[in-house]
Amino acid sequence: MPSHPDPENEILLSRKVLDMLTVANEFCFFLENAREKTKEAIMDFLQKICPLIYIKASLLPDISVENEDAIEHYVTEEQWEDLFNLLRMKFGEKDEYYYIDHHEKNFPEPVRASLAEQITDIYQDLKDFVLLYQNPHRAFRENAIRDCKYLFETRFGFRMVNALSAIHYQLYEGMDLGIMIE
Repeated sequence: MPSHPDPENEILLSRKVLDMLTVANEFCFFLENAREKTKEAIMDFLQKICPLIYIKASLLPDISVENEDAIEHYVTEEQWEDLFNLLRMKFGEKDEYYYIDHHEKNFPEPVRASLAEQITDIYQDLKDFVLLYQNPHRAFRENAIRDCKYLFETRFGFRMVNALSAIHYQLYEGMDLGIMIE
Protein backbone atom coordinates (compact mmCIF):
# COMPACT_ATOMS: atom_id res chain seq x y z
CA MET A 1 0.00 0.00 0.00
CA PRO A 2 1.54 3.37 -0.97
CA SER A 3 2.16 5.72 1.89
CA HIS A 4 0.66 9.18 1.66
CA PRO A 5 2.47 12.24 2.94
CA ASP A 6 1.21 13.44 6.27
CA PRO A 7 -0.39 16.83 5.52
CA GLU A 8 0.38 17.92 9.09
CA ASN A 9 4.14 17.59 8.50
CA GLU A 10 4.22 18.38 4.78
CA ILE A 11 4.97 22.09 5.20
CA LEU A 12 7.42 21.45 8.06
CA LEU A 13 9.43 19.06 5.91
CA SER A 14 9.00 20.87 2.60
CA ARG A 15 11.96 21.38 0.31
CA LYS A 16 11.86 25.14 0.89
CA VAL A 17 12.15 24.72 4.65
CA LEU A 18 14.85 22.05 4.47
CA ASP A 19 16.88 24.12 1.99
CA MET A 20 16.74 27.11 4.32
CA LEU A 21 17.73 24.92 7.24
CA THR A 22 20.70 23.58 5.27
CA VAL A 23 22.14 26.96 4.27
CA ALA A 24 21.48 28.46 7.71
CA ASN A 25 23.28 25.56 9.34
CA GLU A 26 26.23 25.88 6.94
CA PHE A 27 26.46 29.63 7.66
CA CYS A 28 26.44 29.07 11.42
CA PHE A 29 28.92 26.19 11.31
CA PHE A 30 31.38 28.20 9.25
CA LEU A 31 31.21 31.20 11.59
CA GLU A 32 31.58 28.98 14.64
CA ASN A 33 34.88 27.85 13.12
CA ALA A 34 35.98 31.26 11.88
CA ARG A 35 38.84 31.51 14.38
CA GLU A 36 41.00 29.38 12.09
CA LYS A 37 39.91 31.19 8.90
CA THR A 38 41.56 34.16 7.24
CA LYS A 39 39.71 37.40 6.63
CA GLU A 40 39.81 36.62 2.90
CA ALA A 41 38.29 33.15 3.42
CA ILE A 42 35.53 34.62 5.58
CA MET A 43 34.73 37.33 3.04
CA ASP A 44 34.75 34.82 0.18
CA PHE A 45 32.39 32.51 2.09
CA LEU A 46 30.02 35.35 3.03
CA GLN A 47 29.93 36.59 -0.55
CA LYS A 48 28.71 33.20 -1.70
CA ILE A 49 26.38 32.13 1.11
CA CYS A 50 24.57 35.40 1.81
CA PRO A 51 22.73 35.45 -1.55
CA LEU A 52 21.74 31.81 -1.00
CA ILE A 53 20.37 32.57 2.44
CA TYR A 54 18.51 35.57 1.07
CA ILE A 55 16.86 33.51 -1.67
CA LYS A 56 16.04 30.56 0.59
CA ALA A 57 14.61 32.79 3.33
CA SER A 58 12.45 34.64 0.80
CA LEU A 59 10.95 31.31 -0.26
CA LEU A 60 9.92 30.18 3.23
CA PRO A 61 6.21 29.40 3.37
CA ASP A 62 3.70 31.33 5.43
CA ILE A 63 2.79 29.15 8.36
CA SER A 64 0.15 29.21 11.05
CA VAL A 65 1.38 28.58 14.54
CA GLU A 66 -0.81 26.72 16.98
CA ASN A 67 1.24 27.40 20.12
CA GLU A 68 3.06 30.73 20.15
CA ASP A 69 4.68 29.88 23.49
CA ALA A 70 6.70 27.05 21.94
CA ILE A 71 9.72 29.20 21.25
CA GLU A 72 13.18 29.52 22.68
CA HIS A 73 16.24 31.61 21.98
CA TYR A 74 19.56 29.85 22.24
CA VAL A 75 22.32 32.30 21.37
CA THR A 76 23.55 33.86 24.60
CA GLU A 77 24.90 37.36 24.96
CA GLU A 78 28.33 35.87 25.66
CA GLN A 79 28.23 33.79 22.46
CA TRP A 80 27.15 36.86 20.50
CA GLU A 81 29.98 38.96 21.99
CA ASP A 82 32.58 36.26 21.31
CA LEU A 83 31.65 35.99 17.63
CA PHE A 84 31.33 39.76 17.23
CA ASN A 85 34.77 40.37 18.74
CA LEU A 86 36.34 37.63 16.63
CA LEU A 87 34.85 38.99 13.40
CA ARG A 88 35.72 42.56 14.33
CA MET A 89 39.33 41.49 14.86
CA LYS A 90 39.37 39.55 11.56
CA PHE A 91 37.85 42.42 9.55
CA GLY A 92 40.08 45.03 11.20
CA GLU A 93 39.85 48.44 9.57
CA LYS A 94 37.46 47.00 6.97
CA ASP A 95 34.80 46.36 9.64
CA GLU A 96 33.23 49.79 9.31
CA TYR A 97 31.12 50.70 6.30
CA TYR A 98 28.32 53.08 5.37
CA TYR A 99 24.91 52.51 3.85
CA ILE A 100 21.72 54.44 3.16
CA ASP A 101 18.87 53.47 5.48
CA HIS A 102 15.84 53.40 3.19
CA HIS A 103 13.52 53.39 6.20
CA GLU A 104 14.58 56.96 6.93
CA LYS A 105 12.68 58.87 4.23
CA ASN A 106 13.42 62.30 5.73
CA PHE A 107 17.05 61.64 6.65
CA PRO A 108 18.81 59.99 3.69
CA GLU A 109 22.31 60.43 5.14
CA PRO A 110 24.73 57.49 5.15
CA VAL A 111 24.63 55.40 8.32
CA ARG A 112 27.81 53.94 9.79
CA ALA A 113 27.66 50.21 10.42
CA SER A 114 29.88 47.38 11.59
CA LEU A 115 30.19 44.37 9.32
CA ALA A 116 31.01 42.22 12.36
CA GLU A 117 27.84 43.39 14.11
CA GLN A 118 25.64 42.80 11.06
CA ILE A 119 27.01 39.28 10.46
CA THR A 120 26.76 38.40 14.16
CA ASP A 121 23.13 39.58 14.27
CA ILE A 122 22.35 37.42 11.23
CA TYR A 123 24.14 34.51 12.89
CA GLN A 124 21.99 34.90 16.02
CA ASP A 125 18.73 34.81 14.06
CA LEU A 126 19.81 31.84 11.96
CA LYS A 127 21.30 29.85 14.84
CA ASP A 128 18.10 30.27 16.83
CA PHE A 129 16.15 29.06 13.77
CA VAL A 130 18.36 25.99 13.32
CA LEU A 131 18.25 24.99 16.99
CA LEU A 132 14.53 25.65 17.44
CA TYR A 133 13.73 23.64 14.31
CA GLN A 134 15.73 20.70 15.67
CA ASN A 135 13.19 20.30 18.45
CA PRO A 136 11.04 17.39 17.23
CA HIS A 137 7.76 18.87 18.48
CA ARG A 138 5.60 20.36 15.77
CA ALA A 139 4.91 23.57 17.68
CA PHE A 140 8.60 24.42 17.94
CA ARG A 141 9.18 23.77 14.26
CA GLU A 142 6.21 25.92 13.31
CA ASN A 143 7.57 28.77 15.39
CA ALA A 144 11.06 28.31 13.97
CA ILE A 145 9.80 28.68 10.40
CA ARG A 146 7.43 31.54 11.15
CA ASP A 147 10.02 33.48 13.12
CA CYS A 148 12.75 32.93 10.54
CA LYS A 149 10.47 34.27 7.81
CA TYR A 150 9.43 37.23 9.96
CA LEU A 151 13.02 38.05 10.98
CA PHE A 152 14.13 37.83 7.35
CA GLU A 153 11.43 40.29 6.30
CA THR A 154 12.00 42.72 9.17
CA ARG A 155 15.61 42.35 10.26
CA PHE A 156 18.24 40.03 8.85
CA GLY A 157 17.24 40.46 5.19
CA PHE A 158 18.11 44.18 5.36
CA ARG A 159 21.29 43.49 7.28
CA MET A 160 22.33 40.85 4.79
CA VAL A 161 21.83 43.12 1.76
CA ASN A 162 23.79 45.95 3.39
CA ALA A 163 26.59 43.64 4.54
CA LEU A 164 26.80 41.99 1.11
CA SER A 165 27.22 45.38 -0.52
CA ALA A 166 30.17 46.13 1.80
CA ILE A 167 31.65 42.66 1.22
CA HIS A 168 31.39 43.05 -2.54
CA TYR A 169 33.10 46.42 -2.41
CA GLN A 170 35.92 45.08 -0.24
CA LEU A 171 36.50 42.06 -2.44
CA TYR A 172 36.67 44.09 -5.62
CA GLU A 173 37.96 47.49 -4.51
CA GLY A 174 40.99 48.58 -6.42
CA MET A 175 39.94 46.76 -9.58
CA ASP A 176 40.08 48.73 -12.81
CA LEU A 177 36.51 49.94 -13.16
CA GLY A 178 37.26 51.54 -16.52
CA ILE A 179 37.08 48.20 -18.33
CA MET A 180 34.61 48.30 -21.18
CA ILE A 181 32.18 45.43 -21.49
CA GLU A 182 31.38 44.69 -25.08
